[in-house]
Amino acid sequence: MSQVCISALVLLALYTVPPPDAGEIVRKSVANTQMDWNAAPEYNFTERDVVVANRARSVKTYRVIMIDGSPYNKLIAANGTPLGTAQAAAQESKLQQEVARRQHETPSQRQRRIAEYQRERRQDNDLLREMIKAMNFRVAGEEVVDGRRCFVLEGDPNPEYRPISRDTRVLRGMRGKLWIDEQQYQWVKVEAEVFRPVAFGLFIAHVEPGTRFTLDQRPVQGGLWLPSHFSMQVRAKVLQLWSHNSNDDETYSAYSRRSRGGPALTARISPDCSAHPNLRPGQRFAMPRSDITGDCPLYARVRKWK
Repeated sequence: MSQVCISALVLLALYTVPPPDAGEIVRKSVANTQMDWNAAPEYNFTERDVVVANRARSVKTYRVIMIDGSPYNKLIAANGTPLGTAQAAAQESKLQQEVARRQHETPSQRQRRIAEYQRERRQDNDLLREMIKAMNFRVAGEEVVDGRRCFVLEGDPNPEYRPISRDTRVLRGMRGKLWIDEQQYQWVKVEAEVFRPVAFGLFIAHVEPGTRFTLDQRPVQGGLWLPSHFSMQVRAKVLQLWSHNSNDDETYSAYSRRSRGGPALTARISPDCSAHPNLRPGQRFAMPRSDITGDCPLYARVRKWK
């Protein structure tokens, strides 16, 4: 019997899968997350925002539409109730006006608008990417989240981490936790929480324990994963005299790949237009913006084409 037991133990040792390496799991997931981040601007989506600040609660729902390089938030519901007919028409009119405004931007105006959007994206992305550098992760086990088996990684502050910006300083006082899909190496869930005060601005302001954020992601199309939920609780003090507490909760849904041409234009052919010989001067038509050529002056209104 002893020989049989020894043989069984030898076989078990040979065929036991070694525990996954936390560094390798993180590296694979970061590479996939970066590809997701690069693809995100190709999608429109619905966003529901719940903001609680100074004891006031606001709930608004938007359709976020990418228009010529940056998003536009079209309000579609307030406090859980869809807009009435008149309000919806007003929001549609605002959308049309914004599309028209962007159509007539100068190159420098367009560049500034897109640069501001990209700067905000980088700030959000930096916080998540730097969290990976700011913490030393270890594999804590496995869990099933929304039917998907995940590696669970827990992270403590890396004493050698140096923040790259004011916003990333908060990572020096945070602990984190990652749930990473075992099949696709995608972030299913991310949690981080401040456990010690972190000073900002020559120690005038402090981010306090209780500040935390949570990010949930879901598959959207093929191997692409995008956020489904984000929440942040902020606890801060200024000069130890004034406190700021706020809770933001955002839900994302109904992702759809945007049209490459963007919103179509309803236009009227001018008498001197030679770009469309089959259309009569004064005739109205709709076509993707990408098909509009410089020698076709556009008149009339601009609207989202459905």
